[in-house]
Amino acid sequence: MPANAPGAKLILLTTTHRVAPGLLAWPAWEALRSAGRVLVADEGHPQVAAVRQAGVTVEVVPAGSAPALARLLTGQPAQAGPTVWLGGPDGDPGLTDALARLAVEHAGEVPEIEVLPGSYDLPGARLLDLASVMDRLRSPGGCPWDAEQTHESLVKYLVEEAYELVEAIEEGDRDTLREELGDVLLQVFFHSRIAEEHPTEPFSVDDVAGDLVDKLVYRHPHVFGDVEAGGAAEVEANWEQLKAAEKTDRESVLDGVPAGLPALAYAAKLVSRVRRAGFTGVPDEPYELPAELTAESAGRLLLAVTQRAHDAGVDVDAALRSAARGYRDAVRAAEGLEP
Repeated sequence: MPANAPGAKLILLTTTHRVAPGLLAWPAWEALRSAGRVLVADEGHPQVAAVRQAGVTVEVVPAGSAPALARLLTGQPAQAGPTVWLGGPDGDPGLTDALARLAVEHAGEVPEIEVLPGSYDLPGARLLDLASVMDRLRSPGGCPWDAEQTHESLVKYLVEEAYELVEAIEEGDRDTLREELGDVLLQVFFHSRIAEEHPTEPFSVDDVAGDLVDKLVYRHPHVFGDVEAGGAAEVEANWEQLKAAEKTDRESVLDGVPAGLPALAYAAKLVSRVRRAGFTGVPDEPYELPAELTAESAGRLLLAVTQRAHDAGVDVDAALRSAARGYRDAVRAAEGLEP
């Protein structure tokens, strides 16, 4: 086989399937239009139809076929233009090995290789994959268990995952933190996918994200508007003011506090709402240890501690969990076990 003419080139054009077909960088389109031939491993490549609609011929060649590549790449005249390989979303398994084999078996005949990024993943692009996977699991032919779930049946998992995330944060376990964040995120996508099927009031994860973006922009006028904020305390006060303006249908300062919270977290949220509103109609519980505890006196004592903790800037729920972990470790140490 004759050697390549000087300047012969193979361009490996990398793309991502997470952008719309045809949405390629300008250098990528220049390379495609000036190519002597354009190759792809899979006819189903998401960019193939758009490239052909632009008048560029695309040939399908198995990525791992060294003989087929040899016939197309060796002896390539430079004046015919470079050969462009349209990289697949899966990385084209076998392509690297096939090119390495060609470099050995056809030394001096394989053209120069250039990698050209044609499209990029933006931050958050993998969320598109998650939406696609969730849709597959929920659709006919997907997972029977996932297809049976409802908002109500998933509640216990949402609560469990949230607490597992809290534990990972408190333990400082970075690997578990990453995993548990994913599990909580799954719940959001799962509920959103179920919501799409509602017969009269459907909404999607895009609607959820859109509402959240609108809320964040509205409640951060010091970032997205012309409001000046002197510090975190002022930002928080402004946030609460804007939030109150949104909830005009609330009659009480305690409206909107979910009663389903764990008891201690529920008490802490109530105290926080009362303090923020500057409400003085109900006196604080007296902090004193009764001679004999009953259910009522124990509850009032815990409420008093919650009030004192809030005023001291202490997260009473986190403080109790920390004390409980210390108690657990002490018990295990007394048993001769590792904490």
